[in-house]
Amino acid sequence: MAIVLNPIDPVAFSVFGLPIRWYALAYIAGFIIGFYLFRYLTRNKNDEICLSKKQMDDFVTFIVLGVIIGGRLGYVLFYNLPFFIENPLEIFVIWHGGMSFHGGLLGVIIATFLFAWKNKFSDKSVPRNAFRMLDVLSVVAPIGIGLGRIANFINMEVMGRITNSPLGVVFVGGPEYPRHPSPLYEATLEGLVLFIIMWLLYTKTKLRKTPGAISGLLCVFYAIFRIFCEQFRQPDAQIGFLTSWGLTMGQMLSGIMFVVGIVIFTCAIRKE
Repeated sequence: MAIVLNPIDPVAFSVFGLPIRWYALAYIAGFIIGFYLFRYLTRNKNDEICLSKKQMDDFVTFIVLGVIIGGRLGYVLFYNLPFFIENPLEIFVIWHGGMSFHGGLLGVIIATFLFAWKNKFSDKSVPRNAFRMLDVLSVVAPIGIGLGRIANFINMEVMGRITNSPLGVVFVGGPEYPRHPSPLYEATLEGLVLFIIMWLLYTKTKLRKTPGAISGLLCVFYAIFRIFCEQFRQPDAQIGFLTSWGLTMGQMLSGIMFVVGIVIFTCAIRKE
């Protein structure tokens, strides 16, 4: 028997008539929590990536732009390019939805390297400094990912495939057939579980002393969790399955991410 739920209004509240959506609040909360967690993890003055207040403010700006620009362009290029070619102005209408994690990740990587190049805050090389920051961000990122997936569920978007499982969800007033609550699966694995793994790797092992190792492992674990969750997630209607045996765009991108993560981790361990 399916779980029947009343839909949650995607608008959390309004300020002077301006609707504030849960999705926007998820991003804001992710950035705020991430800011303080990053500061906490780099609070040691002997840490090579200890940033001044101004540098930290600048870094947050770089990361926010990386997430938004990268996430949006990733969605445009990977998920709905024909539509945006015909409607180019829609690229800027991000409140209509459409963000790609893989694009956002690439945006964050680029933003971090640009920041490391601009701020020579230690005597190490730019790639070494960038990967040190990315290692800390690997602990922070799952928080934002998890909150974003919860917002997806509230918005009743990227829902799962039709199922007879008792975990199937039906929203009152929506389609009568139950679907997997795949955003909640992803919030659990890509958010909570991934955060615990990254936290333990950063705080309980010596991998934090090897720039790039934890970043590489984030790619590996995220890819594994995403590929698994995609088994329950309904592919985007404009793309569908990429192959006759059910490969999705998310799985293909995550497969590439897995390989890249292995390469980064291996090079880090070999100190290359």
